[in-house]
Amino acid sequence: MQANDKRRWALPLLFLVLAGVPFAAQWLGEPFYVTLGARILIYALAALALNLVLGFAGLVSFGHAMFLGLGCYAVGILSYHGFGNGWLQLAVCIAVCALVALAVGTVCLRTSGIGFIMITLAFAQMFYFLAVSLREYGGDDGLNIYEASSFGLFDLDGSQPVYWAAWGLLLASSIAMLKLRRSPFGMILRATHANPRRVDALGYSVFGVRLAAYVASGVLTGVAGLLLANLTAFASPSYMSWPVSGELIVMVVIGGLGSVLGPIVGAIAYLLMEEGFKSLTQHWMLLMGPAVVAIAMVAKGGYGSSLAWLRRPPPSASSSAPPAGAESKTDRRPPDALAKEASV
Repeated sequence: MQANDKRRWALPLLFLVLAGVPFAAQWLGEPFYVTLGARILIYALAALALNLVLGFAGLVSFGHAMFLGLGCYAVGILSYHGFGNGWLQLAVCIAVCALVALAVGTVCLRTSGIGFIMITLAFAQMFYFLAVSLREYGGDDGLNIYEASSFGLFDLDGSQPVYWAAWGLLLASSIAMLKLRRSPFGMILRATHANPRRVDALGYSVFGVRLAAYVASGVLTGVAGLLLANLTAFASPSYMSWPVSGELIVMVVIGGLGSVLGPIVGAIAYLLMEEGFKSLTQHWMLLMGPAVVAIAMVAKGGYGSSLAWLRRPPPSASSSAPPAGAESKTDRRPPDALAKEASV
């Protein structure tokens, strides 16, 4: 019961801590912490979206950065042509990501395993090279965004508004994921990972359930890309590259597959380690790689599982002793009978 209470309070406490980051940064006089925190929240939102297909459905999508880049370019291209209305940019972002996810998912979900991984990667690389070829919008150099998204009552101009927008969206998405995980759709989605044949035998469409989850995941990742574009004031093809997809997968894995808290904790841990190693050396990837490998080996089920041993009681001497009825039985036959059997 105590373990369940701790898990129930873990998510609200985490968001309370995250809500205090801007105030702590202002008190310390370090505005960089707000920018770093906003970046962490944006990538946590993208990792939470990826967890919908990776953690719940068991589908390793190695091209989810494609939706992150589409969200960035939805802001960049519209702003380039003078459309700075945030609601319009959000609508275009959702529509484009939903259509692309529907088309890509219809093709990819007809395969499984390594085939699904390679096809999602191929589609992501296709959109990456498409963005590189758009010379009018910067091509390989990327596109500067001079006008932030305006939503009427507030503008995403600066790291502080982007931080609170990302915090609110991440909180709403986490609550939605908690409800979805316990809903009939969420249970069917997780069942498609455990035993898709049985789900199909029960009359549910495995393809339809997975496609709906893939589209929802792509749209949410695109919204994270919209926030990222306003934070960096930049849209670049590098946001669609396969290393970014790999980073999102690592965040979900080291945080814990299938949980709601895991992707958020994984994004925080990964990006804080990255910033810490960058402050030590310019060859920070030499430290980052072994650190991720060590975490994956020690915390096989994520950070939550790695700390579970702290709550386990130590084995007592009575537990190692054999049960009461398991003592060795002594032979009650007379000695002459035993000697006769030995001679034979």
